[in-house]
Amino acid sequence: FRIMAGKVKWVTDIEKSVLINNFEKRGWIQVAENEDWNFYWMSVQTIRNVFSVETGYRLSDDQIVNHFPNHYELTRKDLMVKNIKRYRKELEKEGSPLAEKDENGKYIYLDFVPVTFMLPADYNLFVEEFRKNPSSTWIMKPCGKAQGKGIFLINKLSQIKKWSRDSKTSSFVSQSSKEAYVISLYINNPLLIGGKKFDLRLYVLVSTYRPLRCYMYKLGFCRFCTVKYTPSTSELDNMFVHLTNVAIQKHGDDYNHIHGGKWTVSNLRLYLESTRGKEVTNKLFDEIHWIIVQSLKAVAPVMNNDKHCFECYGYDIIIDDKLKPWLIEVNASPSLTSSTANDRILKYNLINDTLNIAVPNGEIPDCKWNKSPPKEVLGNYEVLYDEEMAQSDGTDRDLRGRPGQPAGVKGSRARDSGKPVLTTWK
Repeated sequence: FRIMAGKVKWVTDIEKSVLINNFEKRGWIQVAENEDWNFYWMSVQTIRNVFSVETGYRLSDDQIVNHFPNHYELTRKDLMVKNIKRYRKELEKEGSPLAEKDENGKYIYLDFVPVTFMLPADYNLFVEEFRKNPSSTWIMKPCGKAQGKGIFLINKLSQIKKWSRDSKTSSFVSQSSKEAYVISLYINNPLLIGGKKFDLRLYVLVSTYRPLRCYMYKLGFCRFCTVKYTPSTSELDNMFVHLTNVAIQKHGDDYNHIHGGKWTVSNLRLYLESTRGKEVTNKLFDEIHWIIVQSLKAVAPVMNNDKHCFECYGYDIIIDDKLKPWLIEVNASPSLTSSTANDRILKYNLINDTLNIAVPNGEIPDCKWNKSPPKEVLGNYEVLYDEEMAQSDGTDRDLRGRPGQPAGVKGSRARDSGKPVLTTWK
């Protein structure tokens, strides 16, 4: 198994044995002994080197890699929000009904990210927004970090003491000019189960951005906090209450190493169907799928759609107590480390199914093929959106006459007749 003359390192949080097992099953390690072709599983840092103007490589047609060159347009917290805001504005200029607003000036269909500002650049704008609702809570996150590192909550302007303020210019200056933060309105009314906050980790595979083709993995999971949620200001510093990251929660006294504080998405669905009803639950998951597709459409025009690339993203979604889903962030390298036995099975299958779509039947990679694998190789993936197919079917039209009902992955059900309705984006 040849890895770029030894210049590529394994992604640190991948269980190497799981990945190797998948390669062996396809005979790739043996094939690679002949050095006829390569499959690269790279870290995001290595991708920068591969596609760098100064130090980059020229990949041949039988070489594919697992990240797009500028994936950070979606996976950096600040750039994701920036691209979604740009996407909204463009749709507004085009007069698209997708950009319709309510009487309060909020987007009806595209309001799926919390109010967010970039710091230090947008400090004055943030202060202006904060003063409109001084009792609000905000969450600060470093743009380029993961696993809950550097995150904290504030509910007073005076609490932002990690930075200094230049009295002469009244501008916000970070202690480290290199590190930018985002500050977002905190979702302080999360849906609770057993009194605890949770979020969803969903896996989405993109094989091409132009035309956009993406797949939804059916085996996502919920990540629960170990401590019961309270909006009390006295608990703002308790990350076991507020952050669902396993990297944080596993250090808690109440962390359960058997189930890892995780629930499958199918269990969540059953719970919601039994407590809130099937119709409401279907609508929630329709809206989650809608959010994912719109976020990908937002970055598609700026993404470097290199033919050698595919990418599996980890989407983090929070649901509030009104069953409205919110997109929190998108991860370029979702953890493939298994914290439980069920985790290991899920992630083994995730790797297996991802590779089957990237290289169907374990054949020699060919970046010239149309990247539309046969249905039988999808495994636990299902097609979420296929722009080419949608356009050829004439179904990729604007959302019309369906207020509050974003389209679902396989077509929403008509609430009165039970008959399937064509989605507006598939």
